[in-house]
Amino acid sequence: MKIKKNSLNKILTFFLISHAVIWTLVPSISNDNLPLDVIEAIAWSNGWPMGWEKHPPLSSWFPGFFFQIFGNQDWSYYFLSQIFVVLSFIVVWKFSLDFFEDKIFCLLSIFLLEGIYFYNFTTPEFNVNVCQLPFWALSVYYCWKGVKKNNYIDWLLFGLFAAFGVLSKYLFIYLLIAIDIFFIYLLIKKKFSYRSLVSLIPFFLILTPHIIWLNENDYITITYALKRTGLEDSNYLDHLYYPFIFLVKQIAILIPFFIMSLFIISKFKFKFKIKDKKLLFLLSINFIPLILIFLTSMIMGVKIRTMWMTPFYLFSGIMLIYLFKEKISLKKIRYFLSIFLFLFILSPVTYLYISFSQTDKRTDYPGIEIASLVQEKWNNNFTNSIKSVIGDEWHAGNLSYHLKPNPKWYSYSAAFVDISFKDFIETIGKDGFIIVNGECTHGTLFVIKNIDICMNGMK
Repeated sequence: MKIKKNSLNKILTFFLISHAVIWTLVPSISNDNLPLDVIEAIAWSNGWPMGWEKHPPLSSWFPGFFFQIFGNQDWSYYFLSQIFVVLSFIVVWKFSLDFFEDKIFCLLSIFLLEGIYFYNFTTPEFNVNVCQLPFWALSVYYCWKGVKKNNYIDWLLFGLFAAFGVLSKYLFIYLLIAIDIFFIYLLIKKKFSYRSLVSLIPFFLILTPHIIWLNENDYITITYALKRTGLEDSNYLDHLYYPFIFLVKQIAILIPFFIMSLFIISKFKFKFKIKDKKLLFLLSINFIPLILIFLTSMIMGVKIRTMWMTPFYLFSGIMLIYLFKEKISLKKIRYFLSIFLFLFILSPVTYLYISFSQTDKRTDYPGIEIASLVQEKWNNNFTNSIKSVIGDEWHAGNLSYHLKPNPKWYSYSAAFVDISFKDFIETIGKDGFIIVNGECTHGTLFVIKNIDICMNGMK
């Protein structure tokens, strides 16, 4: 089994299309319901907010946009995830072309990513981690172009995509800190260009509305992020325990990645060249974010959730190949490709097996059935349409997603903050509304699948 150099672009294209098709088709077949984060994102996209309780806004805007086009077609949201993954791979490929003369090395650096389950098994669920991927890749790509060519367009694009990355998830800041550290090195070596500061213009212009929103909402997303780490319940041992667990998990995640590398790297030996700007840049974007995460866990004694690391390894294949490029041997390329194909097939097969064998997952939730029962009950008791659904993101969000013609979702806790219940009825309640698992002082209470459904409509 060999890779012909004149067919590399075709191989890459075939791989990307296959990846997108498989990971759109597999969850579409096996899942009865969209994952939690997708339902939440669609619910939160109501009104195109500048932020929401759990995260910055961008990860809700894209599913919200797709919802305007496709409605409640589940496959479209799995496809949305794959658009983000494939776009990231394309950017990584483009970036790698500047680091390797032999394009086979570029292809190998992409194939190595198939050994990291962040880029296959977990991708069907579009969430903040998947949303970061293309912006992480594009920020690195245009930052490097800026360093290399030092033109204003590249620096402006770097600032643009960096801002989108932060609006996807605050953890993106770890990448920006790593880049800043690289800039400090350039400054010390008197190779820093002050043209790069132009990137701050689009960066802060785009972030300003969200910063204003944060201030007006008591920095609720930052508070939520800190709660997710378990900071409030941490003790002295956690400062050692959680960093150790973090390291163990990262090693475990990368085992297939390193097994694949054994068949293309003849000897794990390299020469560190302090003047090699490419090497220093790769080390900065790959290692510094990981070190910062580790130090965060150690200093604060907090748990780092595995999925948070999704974008951190995007350029790990390039770094590995670049470090050992002089020791790359293609004599055993057929074994490398065999393992790649094995993992490429194993991952979706495993996903299918877990999906069909386990029946208590969020994706097994009978959202369509519950929505059908609710609609039937409504039709038997009321003459007008359901305009609004009020409740939590999961139960009420699912009803908003599955009911026709897709009534608007409102958070129960936030629905009556600025207006009274009476005023609510007189405004958005005119065409009928449903309250899920909430008070039913106005309306008729029905229990459907152990869910309290309060219906208020015209009889």
